[in-house]
Amino acid sequence: MVLTPPYLLFIGNATDPLSIKMAKSVADWNPTACVGEYTLPGCEVTTGCPAMTIQQAAQAGAKSLVLGFANSGGFIDENWVPTIIEAIEAGMHVVSGLHDKLIDIPQVVAAAQKHGVTLTDIRHPTTRFKTGKGIKRSGKRLLTVGTDCSVGKMYTSLSLVNALKADGQKATFRATGQSGILVAGEGVAIDCVVADFISGAVESLSPDNDADHWDVIEGQGSLSHPAFAGVSLGLLHGSQPDALIICHALNRTHMRGLPHYPQPTLETVMEMTINAAKLTNPAVKVAGIAVNTSSVSEEEAHEYCATTSARLGLPCTDPLRFGVKSIVKALSCL
Repeated sequence: MVLTPPYLLFIGNATDPLSIKMAKSVADWNPTACVGEYTLPGCEVTTGCPAMTIQQAAQAGAKSLVLGFANSGGFIDENWVPTIIEAIEAGMHVVSGLHDKLIDIPQVVAAAQKHGVTLTDIRHPTTRFKTGKGIKRSGKRLLTVGTDCSVGKMYTSLSLVNALKADGQKATFRATGQSGILVAGEGVAIDCVVADFISGAVESLSPDNDADHWDVIEGQGSLSHPAFAGVSLGLLHGSQPDALIICHALNRTHMRGLPHYPQPTLETVMEMTINAAKLTNPAVKVAGIAVNTSSVSEEEAHEYCATTSARLGLPCTDPLRFGVKSIVKALSCL
């Protein structure tokens, strides 16, 4: 897989901020790789990058068009195809993190061949993985897990890697989803690995390392979500974590997309996750709580984090509002 920045981020006519998490992630964590964003009529969200036409982006040096969506079902809307082809004709490579493949759209493939550009479906691994073995690996591993989907597992993971490095420690971000792969430039999209090989894929993603090195592994889905618990469990077993960070979105009342499934408590998620993780690491511990507090004021966020920390006996913070130094301090004791 070869990614060629800088990028033009295509977010179409999206109206839900969470639906453009792939584009928003790279804009937030690797802004120098982004030239601008391209939208269609009706778009109500933004990555914060300058709005540009495809021709303007090409003149500004954009080398790749990124389909920055994470829509339900991961489909490529046929209405986006003309935009994709226009970008190809402007000389841009195309990168997609959707379940639908660019290489399955004949007119897109023909245009790419004609103009000598590449089509990269980063959600579809080409590596042949082995099944998991559960053998203890050297080095330290941290996995972010969630009370639900889209609660900040990737942002927490990246925040922790930056904070660990700033503290003089060795740390590597291990991407397991399309957004993280775009930010890191490498990784494995775990939700597209055949189920029997998920744990083995994660073992290969986080191999033996120095004894004092932290692999911070990006979590996916949630053990509490009926649709995605399977991939979460395979990721949990393969990562063999020494430390778990529980990620949570404050004031969310039900599981994402499932109004008939209420949100579990932090205590419930901690218990079920620890019990499952012990299969491959009996010494696993919860090292902290990361909360997306964007639904409340900063004062209310401080109060929630303080109350939760006191109740659970663990550091609790909003990584974007308050940083993760308290969690890094707790990790030093592991």
